[in-house]
Amino acid sequence: MSTKTVNQRAWLFVLPVVLLVAFNAVIPLMTVVNYSFQETFGDNVFFWEGTKRYEQELHSERFHAALGRQLAFTSIILVIEVPLGVAIALAMPKRGPWVSVCLVLMALPLLIPWNVVGAMWNIFALPEIGLLGRTINAIGIDYNFTQSPVAAWFTTVLMDVWHWTSLVVLLAYAGLCSIPDAYYQAAKIDGAGAWATFRYIQLPKLKRVLTIAILLRFMDSFMIYTEPFVLTGGGPGNATTFLSIDLVKVALGQFDLGPAAAMSLIYFMIILAVCWVFYTLMMRGEEQ
Repeated sequence: MSTKTVNQRAWLFVLPVVLLVAFNAVIPLMTVVNYSFQETFGDNVFFWEGTKRYEQELHSERFHAALGRQLAFTSIILVIEVPLGVAIALAMPKRGPWVSVCLVLMALPLLIPWNVVGAMWNIFALPEIGLLGRTINAIGIDYNFTQSPVAAWFTTVLMDVWHWTSLVVLLAYAGLCSIPDAYYQAAKIDGAGAWATFRYIQLPKLKRVLTIAILLRFMDSFMIYTEPFVLTGGGPGNATTFLSIDLVKVALGQFDLGPAAAMSLIYFMIILAVCWVFYTLMMRGEEQ
């Protein structure tokens, strides 16, 4: 019979983290859940509403339109940023003094605060004084992102690609650097070209890294708020009013906390469900 004493005091080191997570995540989440099921007119008096608000939001044309714009934006930036990021990572040097230079240049956009990015691109794209706006108009294309929905979408997507492609580049570059040289030597002996090396060696080895990159970019693009709000304010009209912007308008602009709470929980469940499905599909067969 073992006489070893079990010491459970190590849990005391974890307890502060558990309490911090509970305070920062669980308690605010429960508050949102409470507001989504109840109505209040102040004085901390609540009236039970049940699932009424969820049904209203799920049948709301406004919510469907914002969700459609959000899905379109997320799809566009994923289609552009992931292949572009991998291509740039492949072109970057693996050895030598230029490695540090390239890594610093790639990291620079990620260091700029989101509101500054929106302000920069707002000035950069103005049709009267912005370099981008004046250049596009000078070549004969009518460009004004404050009035044209197409121009607003083009500018918002271009801004996001400039800001966040670097994340995909850095992740893909780290994955490429982790591939042992023996694989490349074997491919060279077999006479494999650049495309064959990428298809059968680099791309399979990047599967996990790209899964993380796509998940991060999906979650972040689905929660994007500051950059498009500073750039376009959700306009012209509602052309760039994504789910996050629409949620803030309901919660703070109209101060309608009940519908905003229900919308935020639906928003959260959509992100969670899509991420889970995507991760399951990407990692299928990985254990084998």
